[in-house]
Amino acid sequence: MTTVALFGAGGKMGVRLASNLMRSPYSVLPIEVSPEGRERLMDETGLECVSQDEALASAEVVILAVPDRLIGTILASFVDELAPGTAVIMLDAAAPSSGRLPDREDITYFVSHPCHPPIFSDETDPEAQTDYFGGFKAKQHIICALQQGPEEHYQMCEDVARAFYQPVMNAHRCTVDQMVILEPALSESVGATFAMMLAEATREATRRGVPQQAAEDFLLGHLSILLAVSFEILPGARLSEGCMVAIEEATPRIFHDDWLERVFDPDAIRASVESICT
Repeated sequence: MTTVALFGAGGKMGVRLASNLMRSPYSVLPIEVSPEGRERLMDETGLECVSQDEALASAEVVILAVPDRLIGTILASFVDELAPGTAVIMLDAAAPSSGRLPDREDITYFVSHPCHPPIFSDETDPEAQTDYFGGFKAKQHIICALQQGPEEHYQMCEDVARAFYQPVMNAHRCTVDQMVILEPALSESVGATFAMMLAEATREATRRGVPQQAAEDFLLGHLSILLAVSFEILPGARLSEGCMVAIEEATPRIFHDDWLERVFDPDAIRASVESICT
């Protein structure tokens, strides 16, 4: 049985990962420095934390469920204690892409990040339908990258990621550089910003007299069909002529002509990653 050391086991993400690993063929050794985190882990999973030395003595895989800005520092504090061939799994590409990982050629660096449950799904279980984050009831896709290490470690690490993000559908293989295009650029700089602006626009409709629930129901319902058509989930479906006219007129008022180039410019992505890790 593969032994996994889980750093940050008492955090929100750590507890979720620990719960899933308990339902997997892996032996999990949780590590948590804060008393509150250790208490949370015990209350929610029944797992008792072990010392860092005990975990690292037998761990074949180390998972870092810790903030991006701390990954380099935390890993550097124990990297010399890792046995050759140990796989270190991180949950975000920010620290690996920014050169913050210590040099150690005989260990594996692997990154895996959840896509979260898709908007369009076949979930029928009410608990799955409201599992917006994933890793509980709702199925989700994940992305994975092998930054360094032998090729045979890719599948081993993907299997671990599938276990702690379960239930998982597809595991998409990317590079670390491609992962930072997906996040922060695509999902946060674009997706999260658009989501916040949609909410702000809905509040503006309410300020202008539309009942709040009517505005929310109207926009969220329209988004379902607008996304389905825009992403070609409904083959052959098209937006109405009136909608296309509104898009054509609104686009230059809302966006700069070069907004895509600005968001996805490598220097802009690097700057965003630096901000996340600082």
